[in-house]
Amino acid sequence: MGEPKYLLLSYDGQAEFEGEEGYEETWALCQDADDLFADPPPPTRDRYDLLGCAPEGELSEALARVRAEGSVPLGVLTLEILDKSGTAVGEWYVEDARVLDVRPCARDLSLRDVTIEAREPDDNPYDYPQCPPLSPGYRLLDAECQPWGTCRDLARVREVEDEPLEPPLRLLGCAPRGALRTALDAGEEDLGQVKVLRIDSSGRPVQAAAEGELRAWIPSARGAGLVDLTLDLWSERPPLAAREVWELWEDGRPAEPNRWAGCGPEGRRFWLRTALDNHVHEAPDKPSDTVYDLDGRHITDAIGFFCAVGEAVNGPGGYFGWGLSALDDCLRGRWGAAPPFTLVWHDAHIARACLGVTPLPDDRPPTFDELLAFLTERGVEVRLA
Repeated sequence: MGEPKYLLLSYDGQAEFEGEEGYEETWALCQDADDLFADPPPPTRDRYDLLGCAPEGELSEALARVRAEGSVPLGVLTLEILDKSGTAVGEWYVEDARVLDVRPCARDLSLRDVTIEAREPDDNPYDYPQCPPLSPGYRLLDAECQPWGTCRDLARVREVEDEPLEPPLRLLGCAPRGALRTALDAGEEDLGQVKVLRIDSSGRPVQAAAEGELRAWIPSARGAGLVDLTLDLWSERPPLAAREVWELWEDGRPAEPNRWAGCGPEGRRFWLRTALDNHVHEAPDKPSDTVYDLDGRHITDAIGFFCAVGEAVNGPGGYFGWGLSALDDCLRGRWGAAPPFTLVWHDAHIARACLGVTPLPDDRPPTFDELLAFLTERGVEVRLA
């Protein structure tokens, strides 16, 4: 029998509803899984027509360039919903907007109809903005709420595509026990809801992998008494990068630093998720005069900095933030260290070259100089070595 990689826990929805832990009993140890990993699909980009536009500012400049350049980036575009008096009563916005086309408005030749392509974020307050009766339309704003003019109406131009069917998750070589074993022996069809955990070679849970409902089973070719289970997922699948990271954590939390260094950007991001899930919370901080050595040899991107600083403060596999806001939270204490303390950044020239020193527009990772300023402002003495 192969070494198990996954632990299957029962799920008691009533217990969770009553405020207790919903996952209770170990139902199986599983050797492997098929169709577990999948990267999320890229964000959907829709096309919109801004009808009857009176453009201002940078939007007006972008429209003047679109004929020559084919498309012009806008970034964040906010539409303030106006009532009949012209007062804003709500707003809706899109990100990564680009102007694709501009033409005279058929209803008013002094205005323009503008076609844009953009991504709608998940936290929009409306699924789609609707103006109240007698409204003049929308006020257009940029990311800093600077005016970009107005438009009388908005139309979404979308080609509806069928969502691809995702395969179920198959758990292979499972050794059932407890209520699951009883249900299988009795031939029950309703096997219940479960949570799947990735475990290390000692059987210790490393990280949650999936949640869903068991809907079928067959005898497994991996050994007598084992079964293969089919799980209908209601959770997102772990990304493809999770496979590599979990292999690095196969023997438990790493004993040596920089195991993350060979991972690409997505692997490094998932490494931080795994480090966070394995962090011992509320442990006392080290003394304020502690000196931490930051190994900069592998800080070739911003996410690598957070992998390295987690290990500098909390040891191999340690966590100390996955972005600036999370790092700020960690610096407030109870995450291993709180200012004032000293961080000796070894081989800092690598990060200086790879992260750059000049800020770029829009959403981006922090530069080398911004990381230094961020730490210094919060009472961390950074020594470059």
